[in-house]
Amino acid sequence: MDDSGIKKQNWDVKETELFLEILKELDMKKCLDGRKVRNNKLFKVAHRRMTAAGYHRSVDQLKFRWKLLKSAYYKCKREPNSPAPTKIQGWWRYEKTMIAIMESRHPLVGAGVNSDRNDEVTEDSDGEASMLHWPQPCPDNSTQNLGLIIKMDPEMDSQLKIGFIGAGNMAFGIAQGILSGNVLPVNVKVSAPSSRNLGRFQELGIAVTHSNIEVVCGSDVVFIAVKPHLVPQVLNEISLHVTDRHIIVSVAAGVTLATLEELLPENSVAIRLMPNLPCLVQEGALLFTRGSHAKQEDGAILRSLLHRCGLVEEGPEAWIDIHTGLSGSGVAFVYLFAEALAEGAVKMGMPSALAHSIASQTVLGAGRLLRESGKHPAQLRSEVCTPGGTTIYGLHTLEQGGVRAATMSAVESATERARELGRKSAAGSSK
Repeated sequence: MDDSGIKKQNWDVKETELFLEILKELDMKKCLDGRKVRNNKLFKVAHRRMTAAGYHRSVDQLKFRWKLLKSAYYKCKREPNSPAPTKIQGWWRYEKTMIAIMESRHPLVGAGVNSDRNDEVTEDSDGEASMLHWPQPCPDNSTQNLGLIIKMDPEMDSQLKIGFIGAGNMAFGIAQGILSGNVLPVNVKVSAPSSRNLGRFQELGIAVTHSNIEVVCGSDVVFIAVKPHLVPQVLNEISLHVTDRHIIVSVAAGVTLATLEELLPENSVAIRLMPNLPCLVQEGALLFTRGSHAKQEDGAILRSLLHRCGLVEEGPEAWIDIHTGLSGSGVAFVYLFAEALAEGAVKMGMPSALAHSIASQTVLGAGRLLRESGKHPAQLRSEVCTPGGTTIYGLHTLEQGGVRAATMSAVESATERARELGRKSAAGSSK
């Protein structure tokens, strides 16, 4: 395919200028307030005009770009005296247009943009089926637009302000993953009631505080990383300071989206996330679900921030508690098995240190092969077994001990406990 008519993957200044001029005209005609640029129809019209100009972006990509530009605008408002309020390429060239969209209260029509008063009518009559669908640079990505959204502008993540309320292992693991991407330590802040766990964040160059409100007021994305029973107290404290620019992400086990949305201001963007401990080494398994007011682009922002932490997937909320039992608690089940492997070797005469080192490498290697081969665990297991060999004898002993049933029951018990915590959290928040 000839690439001459398709602009490069990363957003350049000219493309952004054109996009903003289109939004300025359409939004001023319809809303007279750029903070309300959320109408899906508006972005579809912008999509058609951008396509006509030779820029082949999806509607979701346009929404994502707008959300991050809005974040940059709010940053400039928060830090008006900063000599370099944002590092977005070419920001100075379209800062005035952003101010016009966000602050003006009268129609402003951008120069050089072909206006068509029949855009809205055409969109209504064409419907979804008639939208132009252009080839995407990441056709093999199973999650629609994710790969391209993350790569649209490598510097965009770095403009987001990230806050953590809570300084435990989960917060630290996620922070490490985020910093291994495009986010700079200067754009991250962590709060905790004591200084016990804050030192390791400071070693990463992250600012720390004892004020949860300070974190919220200076952040775009806020991770609530406290114990489940503390979530109502924390959200009651910060709720007056949560605005429509915030994305609130809870990693508290068992705390439902209904509870989060009840405690937060109306129409707040809430996301429930369940990570696991291997986030500390960027090998986590993370599952999230969006609240009723969280849009697809909010999920895309979270994915973009977390993709260095490990596997990131989205699913219905019913899966979150199952994920807790499978992966959140599951890492402890794997550690128990690794410990038992090593102790078996020690029993047979191997030195303890060597046995534990080999056990950990065995678990690591088996997990990597399972992930990268794409094969079912049963297939890999059968490939290790030879008729009358050592492995089949060992597996027989494990089956006699009920290891399979015990493991399934462990996942079930952990899942049920997560659900129980959710019910207690919901009951506590309603009091």
